[in-house]
Amino acid sequence: MLFDKREQLDLFGNQPEKRYNSLDELRNIALDCSRCGLRDNCTQVVFGAGDKDADLMFVGEGPGKDEDRQGTPFVGRAGKLLDKILSAAEIDKSEVYISNIVKCRPPGNRKPSTQEMKTCLWILAQEIKIIDPKIIVPLGSTALKGLLDPGGKITHVRGNWVEREGRYFLPTFHPAALLRDERKKAPVWKDFLTIKKAYNKYLKLKAEGKEV
Repeated sequence: MLFDKREQLDLFGNQPEKRYNSLDELRNIALDCSRCGLRDNCTQVVFGAGDKDADLMFVGEGPGKDEDRQGTPFVGRAGKLLDKILSAAEIDKSEVYISNIVKCRPPGNRKPSTQEMKTCLWILAQEIKIIDPKIIVPLGSTALKGLLDPGGKITHVRGNWVEREGRYFLPTFHPAALLRDERKKAPVWKDFLTIKKAYNKYLKLKAEGKEV
């Protein structure tokens, strides 16, 4: 298994060793991080971006070439496609938060190793605790493994809701997968319509002061 039970619980808010009080504080720590070898081969650490009070959060795998150069997640081809999907689904990008499992670009855009993921996930865990989103969308296999199921297969679980520690997850394919295989566009569009419906429902209940 990628993570043992204790490590999975730590990700979702149960007695962390240290709790950061703001994203700015966490960002400063993260940008200075060199706990794994990825930092030696990338331009910079790419911290998450978006609404600090977002109720909807997207999590990808890691920075690519464009993200590594600009220091912002999802600004390359996959990021531009994600922007188009959000716009088409009428989800305001300014209201969401976007991050990755690892914050440094793996050489050649390879998948991060198990150890690299385990070393870096503490940053994402703190992002989630600070932002406190109700809905989290793991984008792709690496995000699924890091957030929910170390042995999970994205082809088996995409489009299915998972509740964990009071948060709701709906895994779907990473936008980069759509660039390689157009057949994935239809199921991803279906997933985003599901996300939009659930997000709107939550915002309505929240505005009415009702617990979800």
